[in-house]
Amino acid sequence: MRGRAGMADDTRWIEKAKRGSRAAAEELIRRYYDEIYRYAFRQTGQKETAMDITQEIFIAVLQSLPYYDEKKAGVRTWIYRIATHKIIDSRRRAPIPALDIGEMVLADEMDVAKLAQDRFLLEKILRYIESQPVVLQKIARMRLYGGCSFPEIAQALGEPEAAVKSRYYRLRAALRKEFWDEYTHAGGK
Repeated sequence: MRGRAGMADDTRWIEKAKRGSRAAAEELIRRYYDEIYRYAFRQTGQKETAMDITQEIFIAVLQSLPYYDEKKAGVRTWIYRIATHKIIDSRRRAPIPALDIGEMVLADEMDVAKLAQDRFLLEKILRYIESQPVVLQKIARMRLYGGCSFPEIAQALGEPEAAVKSRYYRLRAALRKEFWDEYTHAGGK
C-alpha cells in the first residue's frame, strides 16, 4: 500500500496524463503494473492470460483517465475497481482453465492427486463466487486476490464499510457451509 506522499504523486501523474503527457501515463502504469499483474494472475493461474488481462486493464485505465475523480477514490482504489471489472468480464467470457498435470513437478502420485483435488475444490468455490451478485464478486476478488482493505473496497464500490464487511463475512460463512465437508476431505482444516 502506498503512503500519502505516494498517493499525492499518483494523483499528480494522473493529472499530467490527463493533459496528454505520455511519460506520466507510462509512469502510472509502471507503478502499478506488477501489483495488478499479480492480482490478475492469482485469479487466472495462467501467465499469458494474466498478462492479457493486465494489458486490458491498463488500456481501460488510460481510456478512463478523463473520468478519474480524486474526491471519489484514491488512484490505487480506482485502478483496482477497473481491474476487478475487467477480470469479472474475462471470467464470464472464458471458463476456468483445466489443470495441466503435465506442467507440474511433484514428488509422487499422491501429490498429484492432492493437487488435482485441491484445484477441483478451488474451481468449485470460484464458480460459486461467480454465481453471486456482481457486487459480492467484486468484494471477494478485491479482498482475496487484491489484498484490499475493507475501507479501500468500500471506497471503490461507493458502499459503507460496514455493508462491505457484512457481505464479505456472509459470503465466507456461506462458503464454509457449502464446502466444509469437501475442504476437510481434501486435507484442509
